[in-house]
Amino acid sequence: MAFHHEPVLLHEVLEYLAPEEGGVFADGTLGGGGHSEKILEALRGAGMHYGIDRDEAAIAAASARLQPFANFRALHGNFHDVKELLPEGTLLDGGLLDLGVSSYQIDTPERGFSYHENAPLDMRMDISCGMTAAEYVNTVSEKEFTRILYEYADEKWAARIAKILVEKRREKPLETTFDLVKVVDAAIPKAVRRKDDGHPARRTFQAVRIAVNDELAPLEKALNDWVDCLKPGGRLCVITFHSIEDRLVKRAFRTMQNPCICPPKAPICTCGKKPLGRAVGGAIKATKEELAFNSRSHSATLRVFVKGEGEA
Repeated sequence: MAFHHEPVLLHEVLEYLAPEEGGVFADGTLGGGGHSEKILEALRGAGMHYGIDRDEAAIAAASARLQPFANFRALHGNFHDVKELLPEGTLLDGGLLDLGVSSYQIDTPERGFSYHENAPLDMRMDISCGMTAAEYVNTVSEKEFTRILYEYADEKWAARIAKILVEKRREKPLETTFDLVKVVDAAIPKAVRRKDDGHPARRTFQAVRIAVNDELAPLEKALNDWVDCLKPGGRLCVITFHSIEDRLVKRAFRTMQNPCICPPKAPICTCGKKPLGRAVGGAIKATKEELAFNSRSHSATLRVFVKGEGEA
């Protein structure tokens, strides 16, 4: 299958990143290379652009797509490790993170991300390492599974789904995506499922995917590391696709903008923590025009952080 990716909020990303000839940029979630291609076009053959991805299939496909650009370099790894992945001493004019699962990963049944296709439960973004979704759901405790469904997907039926999961795997280990879908179907009453705005298993699959790939726990530190890698005045653009991620990004940007931990009524700041920059633009959503042709943009939110001019 070809690695196709329709870049979300492309116009807005380019507006805020403002790539220019000679700049240095990095896309921490390379995917199909749609955003990166436009950034490279703006660099006009000068400067440098790095593309980071955990998925070797994305690295291969994007590298082929971006082969005409001599100033592109692909890096296999997790954007959480940006400081280790970028060449030593690299400072960026801008960085981009397009979080979540890619269209290619969802549309490739054998990756196990889709609840519409029956396939082995995998869900790993990097298939070369880590625990599969099958290993996870067959070993996680009922209490922990309830927690991740609540916290990672706002699932109202979390406790019931976790209880049924444990019961079903005692009879037979869960091995496929449809095995997990059947757990959700058994846990949520049919009348409720009929009224659901979307597939009733989508929240459970989201929560399992986040847990398997450890997407949220390191996110705040990763955002700080990306800002550390920016030049003064450099910009970090982050696109999220669900409210849990967006809240984490918003909170991290707010803390970087105002890191002081002194008591609110303290006459002067004594903690010594200085602002790293400022968030700009608020929660940026897709235009009506984009919503009409790019279904993935419906849930997308862009937030932007600008590093302070005095912060090296």
